[in-house]
Amino acid sequence: MPSPYDQQIEDLLGQYRRQRAEAAETRRRINETTATVTAPRQAVRITVGAQGEVTAIEFPTGAYRRMAPKELADVLLTALRQARAEALEGVTGLLAGRLPPGVTVPDLLQGRVDPAAVLPEDPAMPDSVRDYVDHGFRGETDE
Repeated sequence: MPSPYDQQIEDLLGQYRRQRAEAAETRRRINETTATVTAPRQAVRITVGAQGEVTAIEFPTGAYRRMAPKELADVLLTALRQARAEALEGVTGLLAGRLPPGVTVPDLLQGRVDPAAVLPEDPAMPDSVRDYVDHGFRGETDE
């Protein structure tokens, strides 16, 4: 015989499945996030991924040939910093409003976040359902 909590439990499981699907989609979109920056005079073009890893360095013109080594190094570093900032901004936009208070995107991307802060050990549910899950259906009592 079904209990009065079966529908609530099914609803909670459905909500949990939707949240997992949304999380998987968000992760896919984060993994696809890139940012490409082209330095002035098109001396260099740098592409980075969501975590700031360099995925491509290109020299679209011969402008780099006329640069002193220090100038080229400065242009590379500046473009790299800008690309990383743009990638982080893209990821931040994907996660806007989805992170718990106190959890920042840089901390999340750099592995400095305790998973329990993002996904609590015990899912949220009404007290009556929690009691049913913990102790089973006890029927009506006259207490």
